[in-house]
Amino acid sequence: MSTTFMTIHKPGIGNAASYQVSGIPWVSSSLVVPASGSTVLEITFPQVTKSLIVKNSSTGSVNMRVGFSENGVKNSNNYFILSGGESFAADLKVTRVYLMSNDATVLTGSVIAGLTNIPAGELTSNWSGSAGVG
Repeated sequence: MSTTFMTIHKPGIGNAASYQVSGIPWVSSSLVVPASGSTVLEITFPQVTKSLIVKNSSTGSVNMRVGFSENGVKNSNNYFILSGGESFAADLKVTRVYLMSNDATVLTGSVIAGLTNIPAGELTSNWSGSAGVG
């Protein structure tokens, strides 16, 4: 007689299958992105992301800072810039993204994410404090 054991794999940061399936859609549009020097806009996801798209919905020569820690966007140079109408897309595992205008202009933006089934608590630091993040 043979005994069969079934291993149950739970979603987790190191579980490849969690990133191989299609993401659960998450969208927030018409975001009001604050002027530089004020409070940074923090977008928090309920689960770890598989993919991320950020768009600067404002038109003209208005720039938006995008980063993965508040400190990176506000107090250091650990962010990237999206010009008016420009978007950024990447496969990233994060639980938060931070947005702020690069000057005194208030902007509008949107964020689209593909979520995994991994609870946000599994990625406790969102990479804050890592080199190049914050």
